[in-house]
Amino acid sequence: MKPKFKVFHDDEQLSKSIDTLRNDGIRDDDIYILSHDNDHVRRDRKETDANKIGVGVTGVGTALKNVFRSKGDKLRVKMEEIGFEKEMAEKLEEELDKGKTLLVVRNQDEVTF
Repeated sequence: MKPKFKVFHDDEQLSKSIDTLRNDGIRDDDIYILSHDNDHVRRDRKETDANKIGVGVTGVGTALKNVFRSKGDKLRVKMEEIGFEKEMAEKLEEELDKGKTLLVVRNQDEVTF
């Protein structure tokens, strides 16, 4: 099952969308956020309790390789690890380059953001 996603430029809309997902019964374990700005991700995660894509998702091998990768490369690999095709991961990473935040939902057939 391919992950569902939406790109956000507004943190308030991101937070509202996460609330909507939870109200629709989406488990917190299936909600992730990604951004180029680590501080931004930390703030968003703290405010929304969304997950990051870490070692538990990508595995130790990918985590070790990520130590030597650029931020963009790390994000693309993480997206591929959770089910995005390479081309889509590249396209989404370009949006993150513009300062946007990616909200991802896994393991769901239908999602309303």
